[in-house]
Amino acid sequence: MKDKHIQRWTEQFSEQMKVRLDKRQKLVDEGVNPYKNNLKPNITGVELTKKYGHLAKEEIGETPSYQYAGRVLIARDFGKAAFLQCDDGTGKFQVYVKKGVVSESGFSEYKKLDYGDIVWVNGDIFKTNKGELSLNAKDFSIVTKSIRPLPEKFHGLTDAELRYRMRYVDMIMNPETRDKLKKRSQIVRFIREYFYQQDFLEVETPMLHSIAGGAAAKPFKTFHNTLGMDLFLRIAPELHLKRLLVGGYPKVFEMNRCFRNEGISYKHNPEFTSIEFYWAFATYEDLMNLTQDLMKKLVQEVNGSPTVKFGDNEISFDGEFQRMTISEAVLRYTDLNEADLKKADVMIKLLASKTEFKKEDLEKLSAAKLMVLCFEEFAEAHLIQPTFITQYPTEVSPLSRRNDENPEFVDRFEFFINGWEMANAFSELNNPTDQLDRFADQALLKEDGDEEACDVDYDYVRALEYGMPPAGGWGLGVDRLCMILTNSQSIRDVILFPLLKKETFFEQEQES
Repeated sequence: MKDKHIQRWTEQFSEQMKVRLDKRQKLVDEGVNPYKNNLKPNITGVELTKKYGHLAKEEIGETPSYQYAGRVLIARDFGKAAFLQCDDGTGKFQVYVKKGVVSESGFSEYKKLDYGDIVWVNGDIFKTNKGELSLNAKDFSIVTKSIRPLPEKFHGLTDAELRYRMRYVDMIMNPETRDKLKKRSQIVRFIREYFYQQDFLEVETPMLHSIAGGAAAKPFKTFHNTLGMDLFLRIAPELHLKRLLVGGYPKVFEMNRCFRNEGISYKHNPEFTSIEFYWAFATYEDLMNLTQDLMKKLVQEVNGSPTVKFGDNEISFDGEFQRMTISEAVLRYTDLNEADLKKADVMIKLLASKTEFKKEDLEKLSAAKLMVLCFEEFAEAHLIQPTFITQYPTEVSPLSRRNDENPEFVDRFEFFINGWEMANAFSELNNPTDQLDRFADQALLKEDGDEEACDVDYDYVRALEYGMPPAGGWGLGVDRLCMILTNSQSIRDVILFPLLKKETFFEQEQES
């Protein structure tokens, strides 16, 4: 059975791969390990360039020996000498190999080189007549033999589907991919450090939930064999984090994965990274001030400027961010008047004439839900600059605290950049009676077929009955933020391994 799988795989090898396998075998026959683990670099290409790049050829003189390792991307062979362009993960650097200078064993290994191999070199620094900084090899060794050829040398991996599926090749051939994903790491680190500096405690809450709650979304469902119970991959960590406020932690945050069994698009991936925080005795106004401060500092840190270029838009994080209510936004970007926002028939007529929604489906919605739909359809796309939208209807905000002056609305905001919702925040509902009532409303919606409605979390209600301090809570999509700050048009560009359809390797799989 084992041999069958190996044979099935190797039967597909191309002639070029077979040539590489022959070279690998020749190394083995000569007593050379093609996968060494005893050679280490002591310097990177970036460090060598910083140290010697600014010097003229004649200024370099004699240098110490350096040990360098990298993947060979281009080999210009002249028979008894060659220039190799290598990439060590920090950037490209040139290596010069010449017979008579490099050791005899080293030159023998070089002759079995293919582009894509990872090599180790010991040598000194010089500049060519064209001024190219290079490492003059005295010792040369192949430390990893590449069996599968890289894509065409000069054009890299350009097919989008292949780039996402074979991210490892994408990063080899497209340095901008590595740079973008490195920037994502810088963004995540800055956000985490920011909350540390604000005295928030980082926590980890369960990924497997017995009740799908904390947001309006369709969950992934699984089953635990030992306990004999259904479980859901979490759609949000909110309800567990607020339990920690009940337990006595005044400031908590979590940055981790969430899962939603919904569509895939340029800004949606079923598995995504979010950050949520909860802050006792804070209001949603405090959260708006914190969001603005975080965004300003983050953009300046990772971009070196308060302005971000995204597609054709220039987005400025300088000055005060725009603030408006959801009704003000609808009135600004439609022909509706304030009275119309309470007239379901007027909004239904507008939506039915200018969107793909069917009139019979719209007639099932309340005036409050229709107003929110009008906002999503006609206003959101205009919110290019950082904008806070406030005063959401209570009906669409099952976990938010009612506004003291007008209980039809809640103390909530959503934060928009580039017409996208980036963050959702509100003063938390801590009245257990009100919370149970709203859970019950959600349960009725679920019974009517709404797959995104929340279940009733009775344990959470019980926790509130012990008393949760007044608090503000906030959630932000890290992937979308990374898209904005790296000028990426697809969420897949900022996720190392985005979800894709299962790959078919063998014809037999297609037939079955």
